Amino acid sequence: MVNLSLTQAGVSHRSSHRASARRTRYISDIDKVTQIPAAERTKLKKVIERYAFRVNDYYLGLIDWNDPADPIRQLILPREEELSGWGRLDASNEQAVTVARGVQHKYPQTVLLLCNEVCGAYCRYCFRKRLFMNENHEVTNDVSQGLAYIAEHPDVTNVLLTGGDPLLMSTRRIIGILEALRAIPHVQIIRIGSKMPAFDPWRLLDDAELQRALRQYSTPRQRIYLMAHFDHPRELTDIAIDGIDCFIRNGVICVNQCPLIKGVNDDVDVLSTLYQRLAHMGCTPYYLFQGRPTEGNEPYKVPIVRGWEIFTEVMRHGSGLARRARFAMSHETGKIEVVAVDDQHIYLRYHQAKDPAKRGQLMTYQRDDEACWLDELTPAGGNGVADSAVLPTSGGVDDINEAHLPL
Repeated sequence: MVNLSLTQAGVSHRSSHRASARRTRYISDIDKVTQIPAAERTKLKKVIERYAFRVNDYYLGLIDWNDPADPIRQLILPREEELSGWGRLDASNEQAVTVARGVQHKYPQTVLLLCNEVCGAYCRYCFRKRLFMNENHEVTNDVSQGLAYIAEHPDVTNVLLTGGDPLLMSTRRIIGILEALRAIPHVQIIRIGSKMPAFDPWRLLDDAELQRALRQYSTPRQRIYLMAHFDHPRELTDIAIDGIDCFIRNGVICVNQCPLIKGVNDDVDVLSTLYQRLAHMGCTPYYLFQGRPTEGNEPYKVPIVRGWEIFTEVMRHGSGLARRARFAMSHETGKIEVVAVDDQHIYLRYHQAKDPAKRGQLMTYQRDDEACWLDELTPAGGNGVADSAVLPTSGGVDDINEAHLPL
């Protein structure tokens, strides 16, 4: 069963938190996390020398310190296994689609602005942990070059503010970016990718100025979307639900996307509970991502086939609104959906593609129960592009799903 107790997090009934502001205390010195034994903290300092550590008092309060396998602990506290040398820092080769500092343009309609290099806490499985290293200079606080690039490309209708976490920027900076984007006529959707609703729900609740800006710039014809990032039901505290409600009441459309993480949400009961509760609170599931093979992330990897088995079982539970997610990997070549798995093959489809000609293309690969990424798979024949000899003959993707769902 999923433990959804909120008392251990120091979070009581929501009404007591709406009455007054709260200042979240951030921690980057692991010696201040005294719940970890001193000898263990000494060992973990070697990990922190390589991969940054940051957390806050609210989020630490969600951990059950009596459980060494506690999922929130796994999500946020370093592990010695991170130093195994597995993976690459830029596992999806984002550098190849970087058109200017802090600007990525991989798909025709969407541009990413990496506008902040700090997060409310650092997830241990982060696929952009390179941004938090001293020698990295991909992020820029000056987005003027990115705004000019977007203005010069009328095909760009979506802009994703990311980083780092945009909601850790000052309210003045956030409003300035929103205002500038709304001055570009062809930008229809502004997305804010953020885990602050999980890490610090008071960020919006205590900021009337930002609330007004969201109401102003999220309009009936040009919406702002919050791409929230909840990984586990334990994060859905009363105050976190209030935070999402605040976004909704100020005109923002909320959806959730998260990776599948070993020891955190690679469990049918956990993920199904998360999805159903997200749907109840108006933040419906959007993507379940296959974890990228990022350096340091070996302790958190889940094989594709195992992920598919978990995902398909989760898709049997709850209402249709809780079952809207796609299971996909953000590969260098595009966003690749895992369509189906049978005894012999893994079926994939380009939901988005760096090469627009590949969008919608189906591919088949030999089933490999240990593979965690596309590059580890062997094409079923030729280059793996599916044809009628491989795929079911009765139709499209829906037929594949029906034909090959695990029983």
